[in-house]
Amino acid sequence: MNTAFFRVLFGFAGLLAIVFFIKVKVNFSGKFGVSLLLGVINSGVPFLMYCLAAKLLPAGYSAILNATTPLMGVVLGSLFFHEALTVKKMSGVVLGLAGIALITATGAMVSLHAALLGSLACLVATGCYAVAGFLTRRWIAERGGLEATLVATGSQLGALLFLLPFFVYSIFTVPPINWQRPDVWLCVLAVGVICTAFAYVLYFRLIADIGALRALTVTFLIPPFGILWGYFFLDERLSAGFIAGVAAIGIAIWLVVGEQNPAKNQSVRLRK
Repeated sequence: MNTAFFRVLFGFAGLLAIVFFIKVKVNFSGKFGVSLLLGVINSGVPFLMYCLAAKLLPAGYSAILNATTPLMGVVLGSLFFHEALTVKKMSGVVLGLAGIALITATGAMVSLHAALLGSLACLVATGCYAVAGFLTRRWIAERGGLEATLVATGSQLGALLFLLPFFVYSIFTVPPINWQRPDVWLCVLAVGVICTAFAYVLYFRLIADIGALRALTVTFLIPPFGILWGYFFLDERLSAGFIAGVAAIGIAIWLVVGEQNPAKNQSVRLRK
């Protein structure tokens, strides 16, 4: 929980610095409230879920399950956001679910119960990512647009406010933490500034340029890096079932996004 909170805190601070140095005019045009809410959905809840999953799943598993975001985008988009659900997309969803089943049923797990709970937490997070992508289009792009840096800044403030009570609660309930670890602070600072502040500016710009569903496919880059770092630095082992699950999810994502038409999404922009 501490990592999630400080990630958002440093991300918000980094975005404030970006706004200051590039001299962005701070005018949310009536969209400040929805920007805060987007932050809760797109950062606050997912980061909380991944903190819970980290206690149950190896890092590589969480990374793979994060890549199911486009699959969640297909399902939730067709149910709530009028996205077309084709046979090809549905096949991708089914194959993706099979990949998730392979991942959670194989490998070095504490128990099946832990695997299921950890996977469920990850899927709640990816569902939030998917919903936030479509809501960004509906609440921001289709209502006159907004500078991507401001959307990112407002969203991280919303996530910060959401995570603050959980952080305070953890201070009084978890064992004492050694705060005098400069290496840990450097890691959290890097995650906050590089992987949150800069990344979310790019992410909201991608939603404007190529659409919500295609922008969600950036999560496909996470698994190879997550597996690689887990293998080299955390001594995590890979099973045949795990690799098969990764391959299934990769093919599923290709099925989901392969027929998207980028030109269709060029009519909306975050920025006026």
